Amino acid sequence: MNFSVKTFLSLAAFQALLAVALGAFGAHIVKNIVPLDHLVWWNTAVQYLMYHSLASLVCAWMGQKILTMRYCVLLFTSGNLFFAGSLMTMTLTGTVWLGAITPIGGTLYILGWLLFIWNIRRDTTSS
Repeated sequence: MNFSVKTFLSLAAFQALLAVALGAFGAHIVKNIVPLDHLVWWNTAVQYLMYHSLASLVCAWMGQKILTMRYCVLLFTSGNLFFAGSLMTMTLTGTVWLGAITPIGGTLYILGWLLFIWNIRRDTTSS
């Protein structure tokens, strides 16, 4: 895969933009159409989407020097799709069995953080 740093930065920034937009959508629209206990799923999804979007921005930036750091962006992005995506879909549809998909996203997040740590530990360009 031969994507530029700009591609990874743009992907991460777009996800952060989505987190802000979906957070606002949840605060103004979703809260009026779903049961209150379902809104917790939405808020969790938006929080994790933002956390991992910001982490992706850092990883994409670091990917200029440590190329394998870009794989963290892919893991975090995939985690966002599975984790945040399943929680948001669950919120809007009430399809609770989608909660079985959410841990796949969580696992992808964990793998992304492990790869992040591994990349930092093996980087020989700094002390």
